[in-house]
Amino acid sequence: MTLLLLLLVPMCGGLLCLAARSRASWERLNLLAFALLVPLALKLIADVLSRGSVSALDGFFRADALSALVVGLTVFVALVCAIYSVGYFRAEERAGLIGLAQLRRYYVLTPIFVALMLLDPLADNLGVMWVAAEGATLASVLLVAFYNKSTSFEAGWKYIIIGSIGISLALFGTVFTYYSSVNVGAEMQHGMNWSVLADIAEKFDPKAMRLAFILVLLGYGTKAGLAPMHTWKPDAYAEAPVPTAALLGAALVNCAVYGIARFDILAERCLGHQFTGHLLASFGVASVLLAAPFILRQRNFRRLLAYSSIDHAGIMVAALGFGGKLGALGAALHMLFHGVTKPLLFFCAGNVQQHFSTPLFARVRGVIHTLPWTAGLFLLGAFAVTGLPPFSIFQSEFITLSAALAAGQSWWAVLFLAGVVAIFAGFLVHMTAMNLGVPRIGGPAPAAECAWKLGAMLVVAALVIVMGLWLPASIVELVERSARVLGGAS
Repeated sequence: MTLLLLLLVPMCGGLLCLAARSRASWERLNLLAFALLVPLALKLIADVLSRGSVSALDGFFRADALSALVVGLTVFVALVCAIYSVGYFRAEERAGLIGLAQLRRYYVLTPIFVALMLLDPLADNLGVMWVAAEGATLASVLLVAFYNKSTSFEAGWKYIIIGSIGISLALFGTVFTYYSSVNVGAEMQHGMNWSVLADIAEKFDPKAMRLAFILVLLGYGTKAGLAPMHTWKPDAYAEAPVPTAALLGAALVNCAVYGIARFDILAERCLGHQFTGHLLASFGVASVLLAAPFILRQRNFRRLLAYSSIDHAGIMVAALGFGGKLGALGAALHMLFHGVTKPLLFFCAGNVQQHFSTPLFARVRGVIHTLPWTAGLFLLGAFAVTGLPPFSIFQSEFITLSAALAAGQSWWAVLFLAGVVAIFAGFLVHMTAMNLGVPRIGGPAPAAECAWKLGAMLVVAALVIVMGLWLPASIVELVERSARVLGGAS
């Protein structure tokens, strides 16, 4: 029942919020729903580590180590966002920026959005996985347009139009994948199940599979925000409520990369690594290089986080493209470390924007003098997300770079390193000036920090620090098994 409960609990939470009438009820229902997901996710991880994979409903749902990793990260991000949301939306309501109707929309749609993100890694059927990705788009677009402003509606339309085009390409890729398998003995009842297709992938029609993989990479790459399909991200991240932006940047990106990885395994078994590896490395490194100049010249710290997300999606995809054991391990580790670290940056950005009433770097200086906890944690998160040692992302980036060198991809390695260094420099300049600079004359006065928001930030920060120094044996085993799945092990 674990797989079913992981989907039913948040879905029921959203429906109960639809029936509830008060802000307190919505807050409690969201917190309860996401808190209940934690033991379920831990049980799923334990079951996967002990049995290899688990399934339900005659194989309709299935989870292996990679699925469990994505589920665990999604649940973690959802829970800390639920905690942060309490303080964040109370402040928005006091400022007169939102009403009860908008607040109700958030608390109804967010659990449904999370349930659909959980369905993505739990569905063995590739068609159902596509439905989950499309459903997540439809649920989240209303959250992107949450503030009912012209810029919010513009961001929402941009997101739905570009996302729908991308997800349509993913659908065509899914159909062509099935077409490439119809003559090689796939069971009709489970002919779209990934676990069935993986066993016969080497017999697929190569021409159809080439087209299928290109379409899937473009489609799910749009969801991940890979260049050049990234253009919806800066607007969506800047206009959405901060908890929604955190879910998009730290959870949805993992689901999109997960979809790419599943099809990559099938394509590699049919076509070999050279074809898929070249495409993945090209899109991945291009995303890192595209993000660098926008981060260096960025004026809006909410949009800065969008380009950071483009960068990290590129790193995960590039790691898959470099291939080998190191590439698979780098991708799995980066998915873990980025998913844990990124919410901290969004939460700090939300605090700063609410206190200074602007997301612009030029109007925010000396945060440490007015919000000392936020400023300190913002710097910590910035150093962690850019891979400064000893933070954990340095390990995954170093392993990814090693994978490129081990594969003899020296030019890719040089370009990858140049992009990562430039992004670190951009973050360093922006974050030190904003947090440690001299406060502007007439700026906001120092204020006490909200316990709800600070609590969520401290939970994330504690994990970021601990994971830079030590990982529990069970997490190490989960990552290693996820890497073996990414590497094509049965």
